[in-house]
Amino acid sequence: MGQLCTFYLDGSRFCIDVALVQEVLRPQPTTAVPLASGKIQGLINLRGRIVSAINLRKCFGMDPGGIDSRDMNVVVRVGESVVSLVVDQIGDVVEVEEHQLEHVPDTLKAKFCDLVQQICKLPNDLLLVLDPARVVSGME
Repeated sequence: MGQLCTFYLDGSRFCIDVALVQEVLRPQPTTAVPLASGKIQGLINLRGRIVSAINLRKCFGMDPGGIDSRDMNVVVRVGESVVSLVVDQIGDVVEVEEHQLEHVPDTLKAKFCDLVQQICKLPNDLLLVLDPARVVSGME
């Protein structure tokens, strides 16, 4: 697999393949989108490109909380599109080997299974490996 970019949501540690991450940004001003999915936090202007900001807390059915000045934007590429995933806090980049990755267990809650593609076993932690394509397809 290689490297994973880690981040936090409601105290849980998630990650995404670093190859899909375009950049990580501090909180960005968002413009609300009328009639959009409740999971869409709004639109951000990324150096002249308009990008949807998806609130991952809402995608996982967590308490959405207020828009926090500490929220971070993980800008990822999904096919030809670019989207911003709004997370509570950014973590670090970790190196992983293929043998550390496992399929998502059937006992994991359905809301996690829909968006998580694998589980990564670290010596003292487990990471939920997010599939951004599934996040975006859930917006349609």
